Amino acid sequence: MEKRYPIPPFSLETATQKVKAAQDAWNTKNAELVAQAYTEDTEWRNRTEFLHGRSEVIAFLKRKWEKEIDYKLEKQLWGFRENRMAVRFEYEWRDVAGQWYRSYGNEMWEFDENGYMKKRFASINDMTIAETDRKL
Repeated sequence: MEKRYPIPPFSLETATQKVKAAQDAWNTKNAELVAQAYTEDTEWRNRTEFLHGRSEVIAFLKRKWEKEIDYKLEKQLWGFRENRMAVRFEYEWRDVAGQWYRSYGNEMWEFDENGYMKKRFASINDMTIAETDRKL
């Protein structure tokens, strides 16, 4: 398997690069592209949904971005150690009825030795906002 740089153990610089790369990929809303950052057998918890493997991740992301229109995400590194990271994020989106939301969350990431994410555990809360209150 090819390496997906940067690889662990992470420094502040490489951990920050990894978070920025994830942010940029997710903002493409391209499920297949995003899924390439994860191991074939990746394990996820997203809210109350549990996913196993890239194919489930791709299906999940496609459903997500069909529902979350005009999605825009920002991620921030909160901490790291060896092959693990804690990340906070917020994103904004609107539903098909035009209601805007801001979603806040935290993720715990674990990477394999080649730099692919093998575990992603996310806790997320949504808040309705007016379009005029958008920040992103």
